Amino acid sequence: MEVVQEPRRKKRPMPTWQKIVFGGIAVLLFLLILVLIFVNVYINQTVPKVSGEEVVRVLQSDVRVTYDRYGVPHIEASKDADLFRAQGYVQAKERLFQMSMARRQASGTLSEVVGEQAVEQDKYFRTLGLRRAAERSYASYSPEMKEVLQYYSEGVNAFIEEAIASKRLPVEFALVGFSPSEWDPIDSLTIGKYMAFDLGGHWERQAFNYHLLQQYGEEKAYELFPSYPKQAPTIVKDINIGQSFSSAIIPEEFNGSNNWVVSGEKTASGKPLLADDPHLGLATPSIWYEMHLQSPNYNVNGVVFAGVPGIILGHNDEIAWGVTNVGPDVQQLYLEKRHPDEAYTFMYEGEWEKAKVIQEPINVKGEDTIPYTVVETRHGPILSEFAGQSDGEHALALRWTALDATTELEAFLDVNKAKNWNEFEDALAKFHAPAQNFVFTSKDGTIAYKANGKIPIYPDGKDALLPLEGWNAENEWVGYIPYDELPTVINPEQGFIATANNKVVGPDYPYHISHVFAQPYRYARIHEFLEENNHLTVNDMKELQMDVKNLQAEEFVPLFVSKVRNGEVSETMGEALSILEKWDYKDEATQSAPLIFHTWMDHVEEELYKDLSSDVRGLFTGKGQTTDELLRQSFSGEDPQWVQEAGGLEELLTKSLKSSIEELYASFGSELTAMSWGEFHRVEFYHPLSSISYLEPFFNSNSPVPSDGSAVTVMAASHNEEGIVNHGASWRFVFDGSTYEKSEQMVGPGQSGHVKSVWYDNQRKDWVEGGYHTTYLSGYKGQVLTLTAP
Repeated sequence: MEVVQEPRRKKRPMPTWQKIVFGGIAVLLFLLILVLIFVNVYINQTVPKVSGEEVVRVLQSDVRVTYDRYGVPHIEASKDADLFRAQGYVQAKERLFQMSMARRQASGTLSEVVGEQAVEQDKYFRTLGLRRAAERSYASYSPEMKEVLQYYSEGVNAFIEEAIASKRLPVEFALVGFSPSEWDPIDSLTIGKYMAFDLGGHWERQAFNYHLLQQYGEEKAYELFPSYPKQAPTIVKDINIGQSFSSAIIPEEFNGSNNWVVSGEKTASGKPLLADDPHLGLATPSIWYEMHLQSPNYNVNGVVFAGVPGIILGHNDEIAWGVTNVGPDVQQLYLEKRHPDEAYTFMYEGEWEKAKVIQEPINVKGEDTIPYTVVETRHGPILSEFAGQSDGEHALALRWTALDATTELEAFLDVNKAKNWNEFEDALAKFHAPAQNFVFTSKDGTIAYKANGKIPIYPDGKDALLPLEGWNAENEWVGYIPYDELPTVINPEQGFIATANNKVVGPDYPYHISHVFAQPYRYARIHEFLEENNHLTVNDMKELQMDVKNLQAEEFVPLFVSKVRNGEVSETMGEALSILEKWDYKDEATQSAPLIFHTWMDHVEEELYKDLSSDVRGLFTGKGQTTDELLRQSFSGEDPQWVQEAGGLEELLTKSLKSSIEELYASFGSELTAMSWGEFHRVEFYHPLSSISYLEPFFNSNSPVPSDGSAVTVMAASHNEEGIVNHGASWRFVFDGSTYEKSEQMVGPGQSGHVKSVWYDNQRKDWVEGGYHTTYLSGYKGQVLTLTAP
């Protein structure tokens, strides 16, 4: 049979436009691949070297750096000077971009690299003057400490020069578009001042109280004061507080820190145990960097802020220590009376005084330099100048201890070398700001506590509740609490000492400390645990740091449920109340009760304070403490006006529960029993550049993780409006006094600031689940990098 082959069909030619489009796509894909390969190669070559050798031009002798499996550098130097040079070099390798941005933020120079969106923030920090305060402080440091700061700066600069020359700067510099400038000692001190700012004081609450008295009657205003004034304060001419501080940068209201120390009488080993977990903002990289420093005069391990020499918190081979924030009234707003014709002249004791006028021109990337003037009275910078002060007769100036010359970094270097309580306490005499609760233990079994720092003594009847008239000398601070009279406890009979930003003195203490303290739940839970248990171990300390018992809920849920059940209850409200009644009061991510309770408390506050203008709500620090007290008063039969105006206690609770349930259904769309705290309450350590949408997958490749805890549990985990946990234990530390050779630590999310490092976020899971790593003072193993002298 003959096979007839059909003629082959000719292919239809591709239209020209398709050739252009597909050709263009191919070229773009090829270019994209090349770019990705280039970027990947560039990023990989900037990963910090952790083994082998590196020549560091500033060293006088070789330094050995051993990186353990968690990325903790153990730096061994034969000279103290080389120890601090190496510390600066090693920190810069891992955290240079963080260090560079931190000094810019604190100095008010962000606009130079990020543009006009940072101008208002720069104006605020120029006005506050953290860098000017750092310059004043430098003059107060000893020659020996100035040398340490210089050695550290030399190490940082050695890395900067090397990285620029070899094109190995971290990729963030290329993305933002700038190169780091030379580091100097003032940069380190300015970062220290910024931490004092972050732990701050209570000027914003003074401004809020002042607003209350202007907008409401005295009785109603006093209900929101942290404590009732003994006598009605003087009201000066109205100043628009909200407008005055609309552009001020107010630190996030702290949910606090925890620390405790237990004597050997209550431990299984017969030796003390110490634990510390300071609560700060959670981000990538961590605010802390863990290091071990060893030289002829140092053998100390713990954590330090990137950009600062020495160790801030941790232990050496003789002592261990930890801190929480005291939160004293170290900031005071003063109303200054202006001269009617001279803008920078103010009244004091019947005479006119010229203020200090400082020119602070602000360089802005891609824009003209902005001329900017800062004015400082005898009390401090006028904070309201930049915000469009509405009152031509008065201004508001800030008096703050941290703007004075202080020597906290020298104090920590002395602490690093201390061998006993006496040496430790002597070292703390140099520590002025921010005021901290120190707990301590030493090899001889001593346990101790000291509330340390410069805490002002106020004139009689004037104790930091409101701005004071700056033109009267009678309103000046009358010194500071004498060092030997600061709250101190040594080897107490109860066998332990704990602090959690709680009130640290009783009514018999002769000096005022503060009006604003953290809600008492964390401290009460820690005290309860330590008092009830003996034969305590390191594991018990870890368990307590991760404790999620909610004592606020334990106090209020029965009262809330009982009050609401007095009225009409819908089916869904009844279901919510039943869930809460069965709750064990643990803020666990898998439970629905914490989600219902915390949402309910949020709505209670919304109802209570709905009449407060939005521009002053940010000044209402310590709001939770005030809310709890208003509720307690209502349940005890008192009748606060804020609760009355919300319809009374039963209507307040019923209405807020109903709106809470509506919000939960709108957000999660399932049955209440199927919802969980962890669906809303999740932790992620955001990198600052992840705010740029296309960079988020690069710097934050993992999804937020459900998290236990809350702002009122020992495992502190405060969240923002989206439920993202952004404030909590930035470092966890447990120390066993039976051996001074090691400690248990966690730095979330990890040690490295480099996205390609194995230590970038390897402790993220540990933060959520309570994992720790052991860091040793001797016998450690790991990758060895030798820093060689030229």
